[in-house]
Amino acid sequence: MPNAALGPARSFWVLGALAGAALLVALGLLWLLGSALRGAPAPQPTITILVWHWPFATQPPELSSDTCARYGVARCRLTTDRSLLASADAVVFHHRELQSRRARLPLAQRPRGQPWVWASMESPSHTRGLGRLRGIFNWVLSYRRDSDIFVPYGRLEPREGPAPPLPAKRGVAVWVVSNFQRRQRRAQLYQQLAPHLPVDVFGRASRQPLCADCLLPTVARYLFYLSFENSQHRDYITEKFWQNALAAGTLPVVLGPPRATYEAFAPPDAFVHVDDFGSARELAAFLASMNESHYRRYFAWRERLQVRLIGDWRERFCAICTRYPHLPRGQVYQDLEGWFQA
Repeated sequence: MPNAALGPARSFWVLGALAGAALLVALGLLWLLGSALRGAPAPQPTITILVWHWPFATQPPELSSDTCARYGVARCRLTTDRSLLASADAVVFHHRELQSRRARLPLAQRPRGQPWVWASMESPSHTRGLGRLRGIFNWVLSYRRDSDIFVPYGRLEPREGPAPPLPAKRGVAVWVVSNFQRRQRRAQLYQQLAPHLPVDVFGRASRQPLCADCLLPTVARYLFYLSFENSQHRDYITEKFWQNALAAGTLPVVLGPPRATYEAFAPPDAFVHVDDFGSARELAAFLASMNESHYRRYFAWRERLQVRLIGDWRERFCAICTRYPHLPRGQVYQDLEGWFQA
């Protein structure tokens, strides 16, 4: 017959074992929870970019809290509130307003260690006053590929869906120009080209300005667009190439940096480069002799790529946040003019 005294002892032992197992399970869960918390990335703080003076404007556009999110940039805040100078993560200055003295640098109020960004989308030929900006700026935002914040005027991205048909063509060549100066290479080249090739000219220079909504439909009716930059500098490829030609569906005849630079941005058979010809007359002959099948080969890229224009200063300034974690701290442009003129 079993010993009755063993019954309570056995029950106590069973209860103890159960309690120990529960404790081990609880400790295991706590360890797992702690590991998960330690492994979870800390929430990233919002980066505040103070725009000291909005480019080419007396009033900035509306800057809502989701401005940069609309361009795919999270946790980035643009502001023009100068009272936030002391707390901004970076301050960006557009050069045109510094050049014209519409804006002045708040050097006396600059917080120690705060990065300042110099921004310009103009060419060195149209940029003055850099000599007085020595040792001030930490980062540069421009179209130059070696900029800290590289922002081109446009780019080609993978196409989604079928390419639209090429617009019907009624004219040969077209050029839209507002500032015609005979000393510029583009003006000289046009004058050499015009006797050998029909070129229609629009813009203020010809007293035939085009409204913003009229530009692309007008240009699209021509076979060729003269994408002549106002000056020839490193990486300086503007909307004259991206918008006026590629986006319009016409073939750009380019004057700007060397062919290799254009090929870094677009397929080699997406444009005609003037440097490939010994004279304007030779260029004109090449364009005039192009048959339809040859012409259409210059648009093969449209089957797989599409133009993405980057012309809004909000998007350009949001790019500072994208690059912010990777930008060099402590860097200073001691000779901004020398760098930009190179």
